Amino acid sequence: MRFATSLALAAALLAPAYLAAPAAAQQTQQTASAQNARLHAWFEAKYEEQLKFSPLGLTQLGRKELYGELDDFSDAGADAQLAWQKASVEEMERTFDYAALSPQDQLAYDLWKYEYESAAEAARWRGNGYVLSQMQGIHTSLPSLIISTHRVDTAQDMRDYISRVGQFDRALGQVADRAAANAARGVRPPYFAYDFVIAEAKKLIDGAPFTAGADTALWQDGKAKIAALVAAGTIDEAAATALRGELEAALKASYLPGYQRIIAFMESDRANAPTTATGVGSLPGGAAYYESRLRLNTTTDLTAEQIHQIGLTDIARLRGEMEAIRAKVGFEGDLQAFFDHVKTGAFNYFPQSDAGAQAYVEAAAAAIDTIEAQLPAYFGLLPKAGLEVRRVEPFREQAGGAQHYRSGTPDGSRPGIYYAHLSDMSAMPKNMLEVVAYHEGLPGHHMQISIAQELTGVPTFQTQVGYTAYAEGWGLYSERLAKEMPGTYADPYSDFGRLTSEMWRAIRLVVDTGLHAKGWTEAQAIAFFQQNSPMPLETIRNEVRRYIVIPGQATSYKIGMNKILELRAEAERELGPRFDIRGFHDAVLGAGSLPLSLLERRVDAWIAERKAG
Repeated sequence: MRFATSLALAAALLAPAYLAAPAAAQQTQQTASAQNARLHAWFEAKYEEQLKFSPLGLTQLGRKELYGELDDFSDAGADAQLAWQKASVEEMERTFDYAALSPQDQLAYDLWKYEYESAAEAARWRGNGYVLSQMQGIHTSLPSLIISTHRVDTAQDMRDYISRVGQFDRALGQVADRAAANAARGVRPPYFAYDFVIAEAKKLIDGAPFTAGADTALWQDGKAKIAALVAAGTIDEAAATALRGELEAALKASYLPGYQRIIAFMESDRANAPTTATGVGSLPGGAAYYESRLRLNTTTDLTAEQIHQIGLTDIARLRGEMEAIRAKVGFEGDLQAFFDHVKTGAFNYFPQSDAGAQAYVEAAAAAIDTIEAQLPAYFGLLPKAGLEVRRVEPFREQAGGAQHYRSGTPDGSRPGIYYAHLSDMSAMPKNMLEVVAYHEGLPGHHMQISIAQELTGVPTFQTQVGYTAYAEGWGLYSERLAKEMPGTYADPYSDFGRLTSEMWRAIRLVVDTGLHAKGWTEAQAIAFFQQNSPMPLETIRNEVRRYIVIPGQATSYKIGMNKILELRAEAERELGPRFDIRGFHDAVLGAGSLPLSLLERRVDAWIAERKAG
């Protein structure tokens, strides 16, 4: 662990000569140091090998190796990567003496092994997952990634862009084949997932150069990037004309048929989809599959029943805090009436227009600017990467869709982006604006992910791994942490929005387990949600449908937050006046995204070091 290593090094540098270790001890230390260095070099080499499995992953890191390639999305490709991971763990265990490693390097060792074990667990149940839905599938993420991350600085970069467009038929075909194979096993998402995917795929091929009308997303983006090369003097107009022709040919020869394959499968199988939406418990192997998803998403061994009860307990507490704010603003009705007041009041919404959407973006950016000035008082580690607030691109924007964050590059050449779905302003209440900005931006995802990517002194892979319970737990913890900072949640309605957000995640514990372990229907889940939250119906419906198609994921937020709060409470109790909020946050963030068990180990070590002085 980094803290222990730095303290030991400082002690060695300051020790007088007569306290120097005997020669044998010095040799042992040198041997351990050499092994730590070998392990780091091994991690770097293995991580470079691993990156080659994902050309798009390299691009997201701002690198241009394999720039003209798309990933292999087939089961065979996934199996090859898993076999590689297994072999790497076996090699690590043969090559390095775990007991001789520093605590920091033991953490990295355990994390590398945990990554493989998680991948192996997920692979066991690959046939039980929903390959295509409104929440997952490369039919929308693939063009979005290319538009936002494939930088074009040279003519060769543009040729690589065109090469990628030319592989859409293969990539989307692999995904369609996997979805068809799972459907043949009786694993199909509910009807609404089919409707969403079909509509989204059709939107992506509606327009030039395929049909009359406005340019489709990739055609528009590609032409703009070619024009930018001309404007920069990198290519002349003749070369630009040739590149546009090549791009149009690739769109028609590969991109179009790729989407047609997705549409054809989804339309042909639509009649077989469940018409009453519920969880995976009724599907083949559904109960065991859900248990696996809970383990992977929470990084704990909590059962569905335990998680359900945690949710009910948190809901009861949060209702009490909501009642206090209802009374504070002088509202005379009961809590359900206050929900309706917040949900339907015109005061709580921006105009339903592009101007209203822009006003939302500007207000969110202002909230982030306010909190950024407070960060040095709460953190030693601060992100270097910039942050932008953007409206989601039209081709993937959904009314009431979940706001989200896309990380920048480790070198800061591309900023982090907080995306908001703003096509329906009635799904974006003002009182939720602050809390979401803090969750997605600062001190939430942007801070946590950027700090992880910018870490030095740890293996590079450790800066890039991600665990939902940790990342989303931090995001939710950040919402509450922001309340401790000056200038936030000044309006009681915004503080009510904070409670609404935490309530939303507590409801997830109950609804997710209700759907997948207790046989709840979509209608039952929506009704429970409405009883405990003022969120708009469209948002609630989208949320419930999200839980249905991604079982277990929604439980990770509150479980992760609760663990971070538990660790902070333990640190405050154990350290008393020696507790340092900046040190605690650096301990939580300073090793990247971790399974909760490894995070607990790291914080416990920090507490022990503080106690030791």
